[in-house]
Amino acid sequence: MSEKSAARILVAEDEALIRLDLVEMLTEAGYEVVAQATNGLEAIALAKEFKPDLAILDVKMPELDGISAAQEIIEIAPVLMLTAFSQKELVERARDAGVMAYVVKPFSINDLTPAIEIAMSRHLQMRSLKEEVSDLHERLETRKIIDRAKGILMAAMNLSEPEAFGWIQRAAMDRRISMKAVAEAVISPDSVPER
Repeated sequence: MSEKSAARILVAEDEALIRLDLVEMLTEAGYEVVAQATNGLEAIALAKEFKPDLAILDVKMPELDGISAAQEIIEIAPVLMLTAFSQKELVERARDAGVMAYVVKPFSINDLTPAIEIAMSRHLQMRSLKEEVSDLHERLETRKIIDRAKGILMAAMNLSEPEAFGWIQRAAMDRRISMKAVAEAVISPDSVPER
């Protein structure tokens, strides 16, 4: 079975006939439609409940339009917008909201499948990049803390930089804690480093 077989999709479309056709198309193509909504607020609630792999939202829906709903749903899953309108303003709003794909009605499964696959793939890439950036940020913060602690140790204990680093390393190993935790303890105003 292909990867798309396992893809769990939320469909939000206020027009019942279009929604039923869309669900049937997706099911026949091997996707699993886990929830159906008729407005933006319902789409957000269902996305939170079912945590789909992708949400397909109509732009124009009652209570809350699809683009506004997408702004919240993109924290859970990638969003593909469906619309009968291809006005530049709507496309720009969708883009700014973080929407991964935009398909204009009328559409066929041949229009949807590539958009679905690309949206999910891009979402995974973006999530991976966010995790990488977060990891790099954490490492940079740790390095800053360790550098600050080295400076304090160098001044307080008359150590060279490599000696101060070694002191932090040994303390971390001896106490079985991270170097960051040792460095934070050194920086703490009530700590007094011992050689």
